[in-house]
Amino acid sequence: MTTTAPSLRLSVLDRSRTRRGQEPAQALRDTVAFAREVERLGYHRFWVSEHHGVPGVAGSAPTVLAAAVAAATTRIRVGTGGVMLPNHQPLVVAEQFGVLAALFPDRIDMGLGRSVAFTDGVRRALGREKDAADRFPEQLTELIGYFDGAGRTSRDVHARPAEGLHVPAFVLATGAGADVAADAGLPLVIAAARGEERMLAAVDRYRQRFRPSAQAAEPYVVVSGTVAVAATTEQAERLLVPEAWSSAHARTRGEFPPLAPAEEILERAMTPRERAAYQEALRGHIAGTPARAAAELAALVERTRADEYLVTTSTYDRAALLDSYRLLAEAVGLA
Repeated sequence: MTTTAPSLRLSVLDRSRTRRGQEPAQALRDTVAFAREVERLGYHRFWVSEHHGVPGVAGSAPTVLAAAVAAATTRIRVGTGGVMLPNHQPLVVAEQFGVLAALFPDRIDMGLGRSVAFTDGVRRALGREKDAADRFPEQLTELIGYFDGAGRTSRDVHARPAEGLHVPAFVLATGAGADVAADAGLPLVIAAARGEERMLAAVDRYRQRFRPSAQAAEPYVVVSGTVAVAATTEQAERLLVPEAWSSAHARTRGEFPPLAPAEEILERAMTPRERAAYQEALRGHIAGTPARAAAELAALVERTRADEYLVTTSTYDRAALLDSYRLLAEAVGLA
């Protein structure tokens, strides 16, 4: 029995999370296999992410990984969630997505974020400073211009084969980025990283401020977040444990580690600071039986008036992860 309207678009963001004792290459192969599975289940998009120098994430080159995913699938849209534009020159990004769109017509999405690398060392290696994100609106305009020919920095510079191709662009945001998306007339991808109230305020501001563009005639909102589904609520909540501990470890020790088994984490003696960060990381997610998860998702979509929901769930147990996505697809009536 379905709870959410089948017309709801459900998509997937996979960060190629490594698991303890596993080589990064296996995480990348798992991402490609995962894409094939969610395509079969009826999900609308499959996006990959960009992280540099992070032990717990194998996906450092999203356009390269997107090419592998697109080659292994036939129907699902493939893209990035996202390319962190301040880390790159817009011309190079346009060329990369142009190649992808030329190889896989009408299937490629260009999700773009404004974050810069997390550590000073990685930023230096990329040739970027902390304030590089301040140029994101300018870089975004330049990048889009390479596709439509309107914003090139020089008449002699052409991003081939991107020029003349239509690659849908999305802006990833947690707050202020919503204004950038509205001003650029682009779809918004947003999570409740700073609480649902702030997310709702940002979404409302985006809709009010939106300027129609060649990319989008009206606002389009993609809400992203974790949805864990299992036969029981306890089993579903257990799926959240490995990612929550990785987040707590990163906040207290400065390094985001590979995923560890839930049972090991639950037996771990944590410091008060670790325990507080861990408990905080467990909050704000949807977790439960298929019926409960679908109902909570439907309520969230109604509150946000989202056009699409991007599921970002990660956990150590790969079989349980695949079951979670399958149960969710069945609960909401994906074809």
